[in-house]
Amino acid sequence: MASLVLLAGCMEESKVPYFPDWPEIKSAVAKDPEIEAKVSDILAQMTLEEKVGQMIQPDLRGVTPEEAKQYKLGSLLNGGGSWPDENKYATALDWAEEADKYYLAVEEAYADRGFRIPFMWATDAVHGHNNVFRATVFPHNIGLGAANNPKLIKQIGKATAREISATGLDWTFAPTVASPRDYRWGRVYEGYSEDPEIIYQYAGQMVEGLQGGTKGLKSQRHVISNVKHWVGDGGTNKGVDRGENHYSEEYLRNIHATGYFSGLDAGAQVVMTSFNSWHNEENYDVMNTDEYNKKLHGSKYLVTDVLKDKMGFDGIVVTDWNGHGEINGCTASNCPQAVLAGNDVFMVTARKDWTVFYQNVIDQVNDGTIPMSRIDDAVTRILRVKMRANLWKKPQPSQRQLAGQQDILGSDKHRKLARKAASQSLVLLKNENDALPLSSDEHYLVLGSAANDIQKQTGGWSLTWQGTENTLERDFPGATTMLMAMRDQVGTDNVFTEVDTAPDDAIAVVVIGEDAYAEMFGDINATKTLEYASLKSTYAADLELIKSLKDRGFTVVTVFFSGRPLYVNEEINHSDAFVAAWLPGTEAGGITDVLFREKGKNFRGRLSYSWPGMKCSTTINRKAPNLKDYVTPDMEQDIEGEHAPLFPYGYGLSYNAKKSDLMGVDADLNNLELDPRDYGCGQDAPDNGIATTNLEVYGRSAEGEFVPRIAGSANGWVGENVSNGTPTTIGSVTTTPMDYLHQQDAINVKFNGDSPAQVYMQTLDQAVTDKQSYLNADATLQFDIDMKSAAPESMVLAMHCEWPCLGQVAINKVLPAPSGANETKWTTIKIPLQCFADQGMAFSILNTPFLIYTDDAVEFNLGEVRLVPKSVDQADDAIACSVFTEPSLPPLTDDVVDVWNTWDPVMGSWQVRTDDWTNISGHVTATEPDASDASREFTVTYDASSPEHYKGIITLEGTTQNLIQFTDSGTLNFEIYIDSYGEVANPGENPSTDIVVKMESTKGTGDDYFLGGLSTGMWHQVSIPVSDLNTGALDITKVNKPFATLGEWNASQAGISYRVRNIQLEK
Repeated sequence: MASLVLLAGCMEESKVPYFPDWPEIKSAVAKDPEIEAKVSDILAQMTLEEKVGQMIQPDLRGVTPEEAKQYKLGSLLNGGGSWPDENKYATALDWAEEADKYYLAVEEAYADRGFRIPFMWATDAVHGHNNVFRATVFPHNIGLGAANNPKLIKQIGKATAREISATGLDWTFAPTVASPRDYRWGRVYEGYSEDPEIIYQYAGQMVEGLQGGTKGLKSQRHVISNVKHWVGDGGTNKGVDRGENHYSEEYLRNIHATGYFSGLDAGAQVVMTSFNSWHNEENYDVMNTDEYNKKLHGSKYLVTDVLKDKMGFDGIVVTDWNGHGEINGCTASNCPQAVLAGNDVFMVTARKDWTVFYQNVIDQVNDGTIPMSRIDDAVTRILRVKMRANLWKKPQPSQRQLAGQQDILGSDKHRKLARKAASQSLVLLKNENDALPLSSDEHYLVLGSAANDIQKQTGGWSLTWQGTENTLERDFPGATTMLMAMRDQVGTDNVFTEVDTAPDDAIAVVVIGEDAYAEMFGDINATKTLEYASLKSTYAADLELIKSLKDRGFTVVTVFFSGRPLYVNEEINHSDAFVAAWLPGTEAGGITDVLFREKGKNFRGRLSYSWPGMKCSTTINRKAPNLKDYVTPDMEQDIEGEHAPLFPYGYGLSYNAKKSDLMGVDADLNNLELDPRDYGCGQDAPDNGIATTNLEVYGRSAEGEFVPRIAGSANGWVGENVSNGTPTTIGSVTTTPMDYLHQQDAINVKFNGDSPAQVYMQTLDQAVTDKQSYLNADATLQFDIDMKSAAPESMVLAMHCEWPCLGQVAINKVLPAPSGANETKWTTIKIPLQCFADQGMAFSILNTPFLIYTDDAVEFNLGEVRLVPKSVDQADDAIACSVFTEPSLPPLTDDVVDVWNTWDPVMGSWQVRTDDWTNISGHVTATEPDASDASREFTVTYDASSPEHYKGIITLEGTTQNLIQFTDSGTLNFEIYIDSYGEVANPGENPSTDIVVKMESTKGTGDDYFLGGLSTGMWHQVSIPVSDLNTGALDITKVNKPFATLGEWNASQAGISYRVRNIQLEK
């Protein structure tokens, strides 16, 4: 690979100054003596309870207007996926009227007090008013950073403020001014740049747009702005969300804090503390316990000594979502450390926590743990900001100037601005032989996983927290995907979506990209690299598509949606043009405007992040221009060494070569070297068949390889994906998202017992994956559970492999006793994988690493699920496999055993379509035998119209029996009359020529036994050695289905018909 070097000295003079110390803020919103006097007057009249009420900020889902009145709460927030009346499609007026309920409730609370304190509502409007249906969705910050246009940022802030005002809300948790330094972090896209220069220029502009200065803040067309997250969230080690920041104070200040300096100078009224820790001796323990984990929520040094005292910030410091609970010794409901550190408003989201937190703070003031002066400081700041926002003079939310005006949401003017922003954010990385611009007179083949996927295009924080569970038609009416934009540009008749129907001269526009994610769910873990194609199987399909199109002679233009730079060398090699489009929002027309050079539009975007040329070039950051003698920090990679960026910061091509910024890049972009690394960036070497790192199945660190689902007889056992934002139900089982270690990283699971059901984690497409290395590593399955009711006997824990392979254990034997209704008691259960292997699980073909099934009612909270190698956790406290071993059943001893009399079986079926593995019905039926017929004859019939991918099996299931004494010389005997082997229903399908019989047990199934193509039209006496049926995963001591039959699996079953009678076992 060519050495591509970017030196700080090559850049123009820095637009961000060097800060030798924490600067004194010169806020555009100055102190007003009149406001200060009014605040002091109200504060003097308030009770302690009223003061603490102002400091509490629950989530909308965890507080009622009546509670807001009772506790005299100061504010609330609506977290991602939280809407009025849980209505995702709430109108502007719905939002404003919901805000009225809380506003008026608190007004009533102060009716007899001689003074009043208005209520306010905060929201995460981080790329437009993105939680609200029909609101404009602008590009995420990573794209705006590439636009390098501060004026555009102010315009977006102003437009966003108008849309927030239309819903009657007061405060947005924006802008994010993080400086992301590691691409493995799941929040990279929330940062404008890796570098302080753009962040410094942008933060103040966004604040001005949102707040409008002192005058605008008092108006009804602007909102309170909140810079976040204080401080260093973008500098965590290895990109772990909420992780450790080890930068020096000088670098923390000059790389990670510059956005605060400009944002606060512009008048931002709120700073949000960060989840991360900062490991520096200056970050002292306010409790003097020597146990402080350096979390920023507990940092009196950075929150009070620096931000409030040295810098002179006089606004509100708000915590992040239960972030105070991550400080050593704290919980979400009890954390005096966070109060003492200087936080003013506490985002305690759940009712069970904020009500207790409220009382704990009161008690801690009364017992002297927290001085009253600290409470007064917090409430003074809250009242000051409310007065600066003119809340005493503004009417109730629904009566404000813009409130309820639906046409403001997603207005043509705002969408036009969003389209412009999408255009300006595009960065052209490659344009071989002037593949771009495109012509409207050509034919186009538009393909790729992101071509018509609004979720990939908008990213996280788009209507829902994760940006998932959305559809184009239902959730984003008026939005334009790339496929739609291409059709708008050249006409539907000139756009093809199938390779085989496209003209040979068509130009392929391939749109690929990451799935939507937010926060920790976007982190790239230690077992992965930055290679796009290896992160998910669907991403690998994008690469194969590009390669196949190139091989077929198409000109390939690739448009890449991503929340961070990723390793895409192979994709670039096989593309004629390659465009980094980031997360452009709803207006893909802004992309085609540039691709087709509409009205002379050009590529003006330039990289605000360095682009990797190696799979593990994870921390390749421009040398900060304000640090004269910059030394690459230990946790970063030197951009002048082997990790030199493929495309440096500032790179970007234009149609005019003179306007392109090559930044010294001279690599052959058709023949980029491919990094051969085949193991994760957090690993020292491949695992060589023995896993060395955890496999995170579910929880805060899971990357989406496995999807949580529920299913049951109530819905035909069809898997229903579990939402991490709202409840999911199929009637017999319901899941509700909840907070455990992070935000909405666990679920409450409630089985009502009406019918059998299960909750499970399964691969996205139900395909198998090889996890044998975890069995080789003596790993344990570990999961965190909080039982809310006693575990019934029918509750089992299973792992599934390719049907009919599985292993299961009677988990009810080892689960803890239920915790109280108002308490949480998590227990980590550890079970060796060998226990499941002993019961028939094959880890080389795993598709479901975790499944809980029950016939009965039970409720529990389920947290993290993971496979943990013994080298990571010796797991001496794991449950022994012997605990799950059931006593052996007494063997059947009769020489001749009649299946119907001994098992008393019920005739059943299992039917599925193998193209997507969903359950079906009607494909196969079996007649119930006449009880008066001693032979118990029954007929099996397959639907003659069934396609080959429809499969079905008939089973006789009854009381479990032990057939150990039949294994040596016993036989399964029966008679069969084959009416027809059927005919294929569709051309090209494989005709059937045989019938299959097998046995199944509670622990697994035996292999198929083929009868050998018996002739039709006559009865055959069949005798099969039991030893030939005691195969596969069958446990001969636990046979519950002594007879199962089907038309052969690898052929069409359509039209097959046969009769069976006189089924016996004989020694």
